[in-house]
Amino acid sequence: MADINLMYIVSLALVDAINPCALAIIAMVLVKMLLDNPTKKKRVLLGGLAFSLAVFILYFLYGIIMILFFSKTIPETGMYAHYIFKIFGILAIILGLLNLKDFLNYRQGTFMTEMPLKFRPKVKQLISKMSSPKGAFIMGILVTLFLLPCTIGPYLIASGKLSTLALVKTFHWLLLYNLIFISPMIAITLIIYLGVTTVDRVTGWRESNIRILHLISAIILIALGILMFTGLI
Repeated sequence: MADINLMYIVSLALVDAINPCALAIIAMVLVKMLLDNPTKKKRVLLGGLAFSLAVFILYFLYGIIMILFFSKTIPETGMYAHYIFKIFGILAIILGLLNLKDFLNYRQGTFMTEMPLKFRPKVKQLISKMSSPKGAFIMGILVTLFLLPCTIGPYLIASGKLSTLALVKTFHWLLLYNLIFISPMIAITLIIYLGVTTVDRVTGWRESNIRILHLISAIILIALGILMFTGLI
């Protein structure tokens, strides 16, 4: 069970990376930085990067915590481990079906695919208090708690598989996973800083393509879930 497939980790990380709630939050951060620093684009750049770094660090730590938990609760060998990983496959399929539901009949705040509606005012309130790169880093740490409900699913599945390895051997996988996870945040920050586009256009693109993002996630998760359930990965 210790063989880790690169496609497995990359695919789950991509699902998290294109999660609409993560994209919405980085957009809100950049809007606030632009409003507070309209003539200081470097501070906007540093703010976006600081926020992304904070998310990366906290998610890396969350990954370690989940791996340690699973390593203590999932036997490394035997039929129990076999069935537990089938359960992870079923979980991936369920997450995929939830995303498919959002593609077919989109509603904001779906459990496990988007940030719950009740959390959103609090996130906006936290971000409204941010005015500097240092503040963006602190907000990144705090906001990760609100990101968890909509991004934890794929990460949970990845961590379950990684728990079959010695902890030190999971670090490069966690590094890869979380670099992929924050890559859209960094990309959006850079294109705003370079003037390639505006935050309004990024936000508009997200809103107009949100169902497609859910469809892509659904396809990846359902396919992975089937492969996991059948023992092919």
